[in-house]
Amino acid sequence: MAALACFDEQEKPHRDTVKSLELGPPGGSASPDHDKEHSPGSTQVDIQHSPPRRPPISYKSPGLFFSSLFVRFRSIWTRSFAISLACGQLLSLCVTVISVFTTELVSRGWVLPNTQVFLAYSVCFWIFTPYTMYRYGLRGWWRLMLHKGWKYFLLGFCDVEASFLYVKAFGYTDLLSCMLLDAWSIPVCLFVCWLLMGTKYHWTQIFGVLVSVVGLGMLVASDFLTKKDGHPKQRAEGDGFMVAAATLYGLGMPTDYSVSYHLQSAIPSANSSEEIFARHAPLYEVIGQMGMWGMIISGVQTGIIEHKAIAVAPWDRTTVGLLFGNVIAASLVYSIQPYLFRVASSAYFNISLLTSDFYGLIFGLFLFHYSPYWLYFPAFVVVVIGLLIYFWHATPEEQGPSDVHIPGFVRAVRGETGQSEA
Repeated sequence: MAALACFDEQEKPHRDTVKSLELGPPGGSASPDHDKEHSPGSTQVDIQHSPPRRPPISYKSPGLFFSSLFVRFRSIWTRSFAISLACGQLLSLCVTVISVFTTELVSRGWVLPNTQVFLAYSVCFWIFTPYTMYRYGLRGWWRLMLHKGWKYFLLGFCDVEASFLYVKAFGYTDLLSCMLLDAWSIPVCLFVCWLLMGTKYHWTQIFGVLVSVVGLGMLVASDFLTKKDGHPKQRAEGDGFMVAAATLYGLGMPTDYSVSYHLQSAIPSANSSEEIFARHAPLYEVIGQMGMWGMIISGVQTGIIEHKAIAVAPWDRTTVGLLFGNVIAASLVYSIQPYLFRVASSAYFNISLLTSDFYGLIFGLFLFHYSPYWLYFPAFVVVVIGLLIYFWHATPEEQGPSDVHIPGFVRAVRGETGQSEA
């Protein structure tokens, strides 16, 4: 449990984005929860810390223009952006490892997508749920289940189904096709954010997404020009599974935020709906709940759908090793992505994953004997440029407020009255 203290330290730098102070008689509640109660006569004072702004671009002369352009470029490389970029690429690499190992497992006749997802969720559950119980106490954890359990259940359900479809697609199509089609979650995420949350994107953010998609298009063109073979019927079926998974991931990104922000009640939907939880709840709570509900739901599905296939599946040393590596990589993704949602956004997370296509090529060269086309390499550079453009005007701190705290109903059980450190 001591090792999980790093999550406590990670949450502290993000508590100052939006804070509220309550001025009133001693003992009054200062909880920022939706279910908070203010003492009579108390005054709520909102203090908002403006995020840093980018230096302006000067158009007075060519010299000033290029010098201001350089200053703007340097301003992008803040600590928060460096963390966002590093976390995004680490997650992208982990997703590539998951894809490669899944492809290898399928080639060996081990096709158990529910079992695969179940094991990854189980690791998150056994690590983070006991720590949540330690921090909240058993009564506090039970209160958490009563108040927010149904939200995490819906979030876990959609995430499990998306993960199931994602893994299942590898049984019908190849590695690069799966990774390319997964990028469909980006426009879905942006559209639903705009539709439900009223999110306003600066034109540079849209341009950054388009640049990254151009890089993706270069990868698609490379795939087409190399004339990769396959079975059209199976490939179409696999592509359908991957598009459905990407849609579930994309739809879930903003749903919980929009409902909780406007209606004071959240109905989460899939992977990136974690963003609202990650911005307002301790990471160990979010990951622990995701792991618990994901483990239960995928476990039930495994028992119903795959109980016979498990008995006849190959369980040799190589298969177990591939499965072990897959589970470790998936657990890292589930553990790190909520933190990236907090320091950047769910949209940035999905854009970051576009580079996984390039990493997939590197693995494919050695494992699956892919023939690389020259467009793959500039495509990777174009995607990274798109990531830089995404934060050319907007800063990571502007992507959404973070107010991390232990829920008020947990503090009430522990007899605490003020806002507790998460």
